[in-house]
Amino acid sequence: MAELVFFSGTMDCGKSTLALQMDHNHAARGLEGVIFSRDDRAGDAVLSSRLGLQVPAVEVGDTTDFWAEVVRRRTRGGRVDYVICDEVQFYTPPQVEQLARLVDEMAVDVYGFGITTDFRTRLFPGSARMLELADRVERLQVEALCWCGARATHNARTVAGEMVTEGDQVVVGDTVAGGAAGRGAAGDRGAEVGYEVLCRRHHVRGVTAARAQAGVLSPSTLPLDG
Repeated sequence: MAELVFFSGTMDCGKSTLALQMDHNHAARGLEGVIFSRDDRAGDAVLSSRLGLQVPAVEVGDTTDFWAEVVRRRTRGGRVDYVICDEVQFYTPPQVEQLARLVDEMAVDVYGFGITTDFRTRLFPGSARMLELADRVERLQVEALCWCGARATHNARTVAGEMVTEGDQVVVGDTVAGGAAGRGAAGDRGAEVGYEVLCRRHHVRGVTAARAQAGVLSPSTLPLDG
């Protein structure tokens, strides 16, 4: 039976690496598939891993119709046994429903990879629909770590090194130790937009790696009097 599987995790937990590995494993068995991605760190129409691996992909936009794409390929004589979908948090709910339809009506295995919540700890619409429809939800076992060494559970956005909790839900950036500059969107233009993963405690307190290194702590980290 074909399945819709959602592989979820924080940033830096190896989602894209696993997506590349799954594509390799399926192709090695003689199966043929299509790789989709959106807003990859390496640019358009590519699926890349921070380990340096990358392969061509079909770039997803708001108007991409997965059902029509697979039908077009099959009517031209191509095979589509499976679909790899990276960055599914950026997909629209109707697009996730198209993926589920591919599983149910065309017996295409669909493997989606993405983060569940944004920098405000709110569900992305695409991830929310995946959680609602997926046959299986797999949490990646490779744990990303907060700067304090605890398991990272939250994604934080930083602007000029400071954690922010307001702004557009989708602002494409990248992640390295302590955050990194990325492509800004409305409200963040001209600023250095970065992302890093934090444990819940330090996400709530807004203590990023840069703040910790500078010895600047949130007032909420101080003990209460009395």
